[in-house]
Amino acid sequence: MGNGWTYQTAGVDTQTEPVALKRLTDILRPTEVFLPMGKVLLGIGYFAAVVQASDELALAVATDGVGTKLLIAQLLDRYETVGIDCVAMNANDVLCVGATPAIFVDYLAVERINPEVVGQIAIGLAKGAQQAGVAIVGGEFAQVREMVRGVAEGKGFDLVGTCIGFVHPQRLIVGADLRVGDVVIGLASDGIHSNGLTLARRVLFDHARLTPDTFVDELETTVGEELLKPTRIYVRPILTLLQQLPVKALVHITGGGVRNLLRVQTPCTFVLDAIPERPDFSLLQRLGDIADAEMFTTFNMGIGFCLVVASEHADKALQILQGAGERAQIIGQVTELGERQVQLPQHCLTITP
Repeated sequence: MGNGWTYQTAGVDTQTEPVALKRLTDILRPTEVFLPMGKVLLGIGYFAAVVQASDELALAVATDGVGTKLLIAQLLDRYETVGIDCVAMNANDVLCVGATPAIFVDYLAVERINPEVVGQIAIGLAKGAQQAGVAIVGGEFAQVREMVRGVAEGKGFDLVGTCIGFVHPQRLIVGADLRVGDVVIGLASDGIHSNGLTLARRVLFDHARLTPDTFVDELETTVGEELLKPTRIYVRPILTLLQQLPVKALVHITGGGVRNLLRVQTPCTFVLDAIPERPDFSLLQRLGDIADAEMFTTFNMGIGFCLVVASEHADKALQILQGAGERAQIIGQVTELGERQVQLPQHCLTITP
């Protein structure tokens, strides 16, 4: 298996994107000197930027959108979950530096105003805010008919959010003190979440000729319902854990898949030897003849969030997380320091930055 679809062939330019991102960051990073007060503790490149405002307070900031998952919502005429995705993508990122997500603003751009659709999107945003414990204090609504297109005339829209969290400057969590033997705990996702939808849509709809209404026995639901499951928000269980145990790293598994682990500060080798197989991702891989490397660097593969703890804290961490309702399990460990890589021995894979 593995001579079939890739993110590149699905239409996402994975080769040129790093060049464009480097150009963007090289130009923007020097603007940090314009900060009128405080100082930048974490700049461009981590899950959230962090700016110290005082001796006791730093602000963590992240921004992201829902992406082409919005096209699935349009196909189903179901819009009440994508707001949850918007909050989740940002609040989970803010969480990765040890911050408590607190404030959220959204940007909704539409091809044509439909009050019913806008209302459903707002319901999702409110549900996401409740799950993440954030206050949505403002945002922007724009009519840009010439710029936004969807699956049919008038249906196009884009949804983006920004989240701000609070953290003590001395309590940042960035994976700065990882050691050999540290344990990686994975928290289950609720499906594909909000990354890799372009590849999934091309494989399922264009290649396999399924429709959003196709019922798949192994998924126990329709294709559309499976793809539309909202991104899981991990804020409350992780904050509960942070109050009771030291955690060395927090990692949101989004675009890039397990490669997100390599964003931690300590260069190291993660060996992930216990990621369970999931029928949703197995089906997608089989239908698209997608290589293992492509799957693990495009999708979350059933693990939506990871944390790294010292081995002596692993059992207690599992107890706390499972007690909070999470499907948590040990999926690997840190085996070496000095080189950034993720090894997946079950698939004979080594993934580098």
